[in-house]
Amino acid sequence: MSVYQAYLKQGVNYKTSAIKLQVQKTGLENNLLAPITLRLNPIKQTNRMQQTMKIAIISGSHRNNSQSMKVAQHIESTLQKDICDETWLYSLAANPLPLWDEGVWDGEQHWQDLLNPIREQLQSCDALVVITPEWHGQVPAGLKNFFLLFGKNELAHKPALIVSVSAGDGGAYPVAELRMSSYKNSRLCYIPEQVIIRHVESVLNDNPDDNDSRSDPWIRERLQWSLNILAQYGTALKTVRDSGVTETDKFGNGM
Repeated sequence: MSVYQAYLKQGVNYKTSAIKLQVQKTGLENNLLAPITLRLNPIKQTNRMQQTMKIAIISGSHRNNSQSMKVAQHIESTLQKDICDETWLYSLAANPLPLWDEGVWDGEQHWQDLLNPIREQLQSCDALVVITPEWHGQVPAGLKNFFLLFGKNELAHKPALIVSVSAGDGGAYPVAELRMSSYKNSRLCYIPEQVIIRHVESVLNDNPDDNDSRSDPWIRERLQWSLNILAQYGTALKTVRDSGVTETDKFGNGM
């Protein structure tokens, strides 16, 4: 038995945040009585049950029955298993959001009626997954329009994971476009990780026979790993927002 184990075996008295051990050093040099105090700084631990995590999933394709929506549904299922407490999935299929116009700024009633329920959902979310197909090497217009309609009041200083979808070997251009042009005024924080799902028709299908035996398990694992990281960013950046340091009336726009 080590000296440390011998000390612990003698007895433990708890007082405030310190652990005080009064032990008798038996069998050690000169049989001296030596009271020993160990002060252990308490480690702050996050109690998962005391926090809630809500993650929004934006499916950025205008098409009905799109591969982006298939990916979004898989991501939602993965998140709901053990990563977050609540999800909100919003699809841009069939163009539910008209193109931005000045009426948004003027607070016209028809815009308020359309946007306010979505604003409330986004404001209640701690993180986002932004799914974009690659159309002619670009992000779809409807997804770019989404970032005109919703900004810092809903998205500021919240983490987001980009998931790009391609029917072939592409998918990189939309990632670069989103990182370059959708965060400035919204202050959305894209995390370093991203997922590019190439040959999307051969992965994440309900029928295992439709999935590529090598690509499908790899992309499922990669998505779960990235979503776990996103959730941790969600917890961390909530602390930043709650601190109040991000609030400003002077610096309304990014640089």
